[in-house]
Amino acid sequence: MAEIKGILLSVTQLRSWLAMILILNTPLLFHQLDAQEAAPQQRKIEILSFGRMGKNDLVDPDLIIFTGNVRIRHNEAILSCDSAYHYDKKNQVSAYGNVHIEQGDTLNLYGDYIFYDGNTEKAFVKGNVRLVDKETTLLTDVINYNVNDRIAFYDSMGRIFNGDDELVSEKGVYYSNDRLFHFSRSITITGPDYVITADTMNYNTETEVVFFTGPTNIDGDSIRIFAHRGWYDTRNKTSRIWDNALVDNFSQIIEGDTLYYEEVSGFGEATGRICITDTANNSRVTGNHALYTKEPESFIVTDSALYVMEGDRDTLYMHADTLWAVTVTCKADTSINYRLVRAYYGARIFSFDFQSSADSLSYSFRDSTIRLYGNPVIWSEENQLTADSMLLFTENSKMDRMELYDGAFVISQVDSLRFNQIKGRSLTGYFEENKLRKVVVEGNGESIYFLIEGDELVGVNYSKSSTIEILVDEGRIQEVTEYGDPDGVLDPPLAKIPEEMILPGFRWLIQLRPVNKNDLFRKNGEGP
Repeated sequence: MAEIKGILLSVTQLRSWLAMILILNTPLLFHQLDAQEAAPQQRKIEILSFGRMGKNDLVDPDLIIFTGNVRIRHNEAILSCDSAYHYDKKNQVSAYGNVHIEQGDTLNLYGDYIFYDGNTEKAFVKGNVRLVDKETTLLTDVINYNVNDRIAFYDSMGRIFNGDDELVSEKGVYYSNDRLFHFSRSITITGPDYVITADTMNYNTETEVVFFTGPTNIDGDSIRIFAHRGWYDTRNKTSRIWDNALVDNFSQIIEGDTLYYEEVSGFGEATGRICITDTANNSRVTGNHALYTKEPESFIVTDSALYVMEGDRDTLYMHADTLWAVTVTCKADTSINYRLVRAYYGARIFSFDFQSSADSLSYSFRDSTIRLYGNPVIWSEENQLTADSMLLFTENSKMDRMELYDGAFVISQVDSLRFNQIKGRSLTGYFEENKLRKVVVEGNGESIYFLIEGDELVGVNYSKSSTIEILVDEGRIQEVTEYGDPDGVLDPPLAKIPEEMILPGFRWLIQLRPVNKNDLFRKNGEGP
């Protein structure tokens, strides 16, 4: 009896243990059941219609062969063909002859042969492949197409037609949902009036905008563009490019870190290490920000602006806070157009033969004249020239003459304490080979100049006359001639202290003189 009781107790305990196990594991079992019910069921390929059906169990018991106007559906895609091999268990189909996939209202894919896997929803299309999506047509030999993601890939050369554009590339991916092509290798886009060549590019078929991330050339009827990165709107003819960016509109060559250009209006903007080259006038301007237009040709440059004019034997550098150039039409003869350059707020010029400083200046390519305004100063070798306003006339990129008006003043330094000085109402200076050779001062002329024999001062001459003529050699005054009843005194050099040998209006501005082209960017008042 005790043995039976022990057995019953053991069974009772076993039942309790089993109940506890079920209770503890019930949530896990329900979770597993829910997961099984939630797992998506792969939709099977459906045969919608056909002419004939056959089987060949010796080849493959799972194979069914359909012929004659076969129509097949899988999810939202419809496949039609002349004949199809359907592997029901594998959920795959091979279609032959006049193969056509329709997906949605816009996308159609054609070929001679398609293998389609319903489990992965991927199609392999071969032979006379043609993908049509709205206004876009892709022609190639082989395409791999993901039906679910609507992505097509080819790597056997493709030709795309979109509107007026024809695109050719060795490799490409088409994202139908985004209407976007990604091209690589040997890319060419040919439009009505441009050709684009690149090695890596994206192209939006709806906006007709090209995005490129490698060396790219855009050659048009009225423009040439090069850059490593950027975009080009083929429909509206606008672009923004960077990384070795260059725009050549056949009037100007614009380079910079980032360039924006509107081909139709001819307007553009450049930022960062810019350079605008005018090949017709053999000049260029650099800076860090520029606005420019093609017609009438003009630009405005700020932030370290520098204008450079190449000459036969010298180069002229001009700097100011702002450089502005515009094409001007002559009022007397509208057939004559010329470039006018203006520099304002701290204008300075450097060349090996002369330098200048002024509040503002202008340079006219019509008469090759530089006009200086607001505290203008010119330095030519050892001579400093000042006046209320100045004109510099050039010929064949060489200095020809200068004209100074109202308060003309010429100064050259003899030593640390003494200065040769000539002043008058107006002044005309004449150059030979960019060297100042003769100066004529007219109206209320006054002069102080020191006589030197060898290295020794032998006298100082002070005089007044209506006209003074000075001959200069190697920057030094060699001869002074006075006209119109001159009144002068010749004294020993030490008869007066240096402070007494200063003419009214004397200003020695050597601290403003630029000593090289980089010194142009030094602010006036700072030490050289």
